[in-house]
Amino acid sequence: MIRTILTYPDPELKKRSLPVTVITDKTRELARDMAETMYDAPGVGLAAPQIGVHQRIIVIDVSGKDETPELIVAINPEIVHAEGEAFEEEGCLSVPKFSANVRRHARIVVKALNLEGEEVTFRADDLLSIAFQHEIDHLDGVLFIDHLSPLKKGIFRKRYQRALDEAKELNR
Repeated sequence: MIRTILTYPDPELKKRSLPVTVITDKTRELARDMAETMYDAPGVGLAAPQIGVHQRIIVIDVSGKDETPELIVAINPEIVHAEGEAFEEEGCLSVPKFSANVRRHARIVVKALNLEGEEVTFRADDLLSIAFQHEIDHLDGVLFIDHLSPLKKGIFRKRYQRALDEAKELNR
C-alpha cells in the first residue's frame, strides 16, 4: 500500500525513532509499504518516520532506472565504521523540489537486521553510502537541510516558504 510521505516542516519528521524489538508480520508489511511508496514517489530511499511511523526501519534502492531493482531493507541500522569525505547534491522526498550539497562520509559499514531478524552487514560507498547516511539521519529526526550552513538554511527556508505560499494561492 502506498503511504503518504510527510513533508517539511511536519514536526513528526523531527522525532527520534525507537528500535524494533521484535520483527513481526506487521514489520514486514510496513517494509513492503515503504518500498512501494519509495518506488512510487520515486526515490532511492525512505525511512519509516517519513510516513509517520517512528520505528528504526529504512528501505533503499540505488539501482538505476534501467537496472534490476536491488531493494535493501535495514532494521535498526547502525553505522559501525566511516571514512573519507563526500560532498554531493542531495534531495529528499520529505523536502520536495529542493536539493543542496551535503558533506557525508565517502565509505561506511552498516550493521542492521534483515526481515528475518538476521544481522547483516553492508559495505557502502558512493550513492549507497550517502543514501544510508541520509536515511539513518531520518531515524534520528535529522533532515539533510539540518546539515546546511546557517546562511544556506536561511535561503532554503525563504524559498520553501515562498513555494508553500504560492501553492496555497493556487489552491484557492
